[in-house]
Amino acid sequence: MMTHKDLEVWKVSRQYVLDIYKMTSLFPQDEMYGLTSQIRRSAISIPSNIAEGCGRRSNKELIQFLYIAIGSLSELETQLLIASDLDFCNMEDCNFDILISIRKMLFGLIKAVS
Repeated sequence: MMTHKDLEVWKVSRQYVLDIYKMTSLFPQDEMYGLTSQIRRSAISIPSNIAEGCGRRSNKELIQFLYIAIGSLSELETQLLIASDLDFCNMEDCNFDILISIRKMLFGLIKAVS
């Protein structure tokens, strides 16, 4: 039986969480409960919603959680742009290519499940 752990998008987004944690560990300490926390929560929400959707009974529910993951991805992208604007990180550190890749995989999975 296939689970969320078998999905490439879950694997890539889980690895991206680790990258985000490493990057945000370099943010100013006074941002620990502000932007740092917000970025980490958004990043964690992506693989978490993929997993939760896969644990549901129907494809309709799975698709709903995949859209929530896309929403979290968009939120994360915005927060990373703000962090870059504040010079907490540079654009290369944010690795927007992986973010774009995750988005494409999520839309592809939605299409495959629909």
